[in-house]
Amino acid sequence: QVQLVEFGGGSAQAGGSLRLSCTASGSTYSTNCMGWFRQAPGKEREGVATINRDGSTRYADSVKGRFTVSQDNAKNTLYLQMNSLKPEDTAVYYCAARGPYCTVNTYVFAGLFAYWGQGTQVTVSS
Repeated sequence: QVQLVEFGGGSAQAGGSLRLSCTASGSTYSTNCMGWFRQAPGKEREGVATINRDGSTRYADSVKGRFTVSQDNAKNTLYLQMNSLKPEDTAVYYCAARGPYCTVNTYVFAGLFAYWGQGTQVTVSS
């Protein structure tokens, strides 16, 4: 089992920045891919970015060039640096992990991730 806890949500104005963190504990050796998802009110959960243990990353088109996913394997911590925020980035952001490596489109499918954090709210005002 892997436990995930997110930190760093909050409010920002459009054009601003926020950084999310996700600390993993438990059987972290069993996970080779971690990712960030988000869910806005009335919408389905959508993938934002994934990162494999080897550092390879994938991003949703909506966040490319604005968001950066990174990890500190020694600290079992995942990060999401969010710059140039837009009101449409407002959502609850979730950290997720899975055993197998992620491929090009894995971030699209939330169901492929076995472990989830509780979520953290990000609100961007115009």
